[in-house]
Amino acid sequence: MQRRFSHPGFSLVELMAVIAILGVLAAVILPRVTGGNDSTKIAACHTYKGDIEIQAELWMHNLGSWPASNLADIGADLNYFPEGLPTCPVDAAAYTIDSSGRVIGHNH
Repeated sequence: MQRRFSHPGFSLVELMAVIAILGVLAAVILPRVTGGNDSTKIAACHTYKGDIEIQAELWMHNLGSWPASNLADIGADLNYFPEGLPTCPVDAAAYTIDSSGRVIGHNH
């Protein structure tokens, strides 16, 4: 004997249960996906600082002096920064270096 249902499909209670489960999952997952934006920008800033310091040391090795503190000279040289001098992704500030080639500030 086979039973046949006159209306195949889901009941309202089943649909509400699925919607509730999806809502709970979204509430748990969404903050994790969107919350990492600040930490990503901070990590990128640290990476840019390291890149600038390495390029400043190469400049010192090749030319015998440190680049300008505002990095105008090294930033204009496509051999060191082919895509242009980066700016801080956290606050869009320009990078500067001290007399030893280390990036000043940007301690996020």
